[in-house]
Amino acid sequence: MASKRNVEDRILDAARACVEAFGVRRTTLTDVARRAGVSRPTVYRRWPDATALVADLLTRELRQILAEAGAASADDPEGEGVRPRLVRHAARVARAMLAHPLFTRIVDTEPELLATYTFHRLGTSHRAALDLVEPVVAEGQRDGSVRKGDPEALARLVLVTVQGTVTSRRLFADVLDEDRLVGELAVLLDGYLAP
Repeated sequence: MASKRNVEDRILDAARACVEAFGVRRTTLTDVARRAGVSRPTVYRRWPDATALVADLLTRELRQILAEAGAASADDPEGEGVRPRLVRHAARVARAMLAHPLFTRIVDTEPELLATYTFHRLGTSHRAALDLVEPVVAEGQRDGSVRKGDPEALARLVLVTVQGTVTSRRLFADVLDEDRLVGELAVLLDGYLAP
């Protein structure tokens, strides 16, 4: 018998494939159940509708990006301050989001679905990111590489800056390719966080 986590991962994987192929609006829980090889009630017991399923999917994908960016940070040079590591980490996250098929599909074809999490409230994925960034900001303040200020406020500005850059990439397409865009984001964040 498959574990609950395994079934949820299969359903989320199926949802990702459906959204990448058809978009959020045309993805149904029936399509997801069929692709995941589970019954519709199995999906409906976990998610009431496609919107809730996609929200959990986005959270899972962002957490994966954060974890991979964090793992890559293990290769950063030792002995430098926290700020350069934080800026590189944010740049890695932005680069991964710019290359992620699910995020790019939603930003390119259904950006209004992100409006709640852009203008009105923090979502689960935002909170997961802030749980990582805020203590690093505080650590940087202790080592003197990050300026004084409320660590929570600084962390939110970092988050919103990365999010805004990623979701607005088309506004830069005629002047900056994605590598240069991420480079400019890093310069912006470094200047903002510098003492």
